[in-house]
Amino acid sequence: QVQLVESGGGLVQPGGSLRLSCAASGSISSINTITWYRQAPGKERDFIAHITNSGSTNYAESVRGRFTISRDNAKNTVYLQMNSLKPEDTAVYYCYAYYGGTYTTWGQGTQVTVSS
Repeated sequence: QVQLVESGGGLVQPGGSLRLSCAASGSISSINTITWYRQAPGKERDFIAHITNSGSTNYAESVRGRFTISRDNAKNTVYLQMNSLKPEDTAVYYCYAYYGGTYTTWGQGTQVTVSS
């Protein structure tokens, strides 16, 4: 099994930056992809970015050019660097793992609030 723990959320002013972390534990070698999603109040959970075990990345159009997904294999951690934050980026951010070619798991989420 794989377990995920997100951290790094908080309150930031518009135009500011945050870096979210998604720390993985368990069967690390079986992870195929790690994906970041977010869910704003009253809205569906939306795809933000993902990174594969080969390092390929993909982004939602709404964050392309502002957010960067990366990973540190030595720390078993995937990061989401978020720059030029906007109030509409306010949401709970979740990481999600697809592993073993079959299984999936979610982290508990971390709140990001963009407000002056």
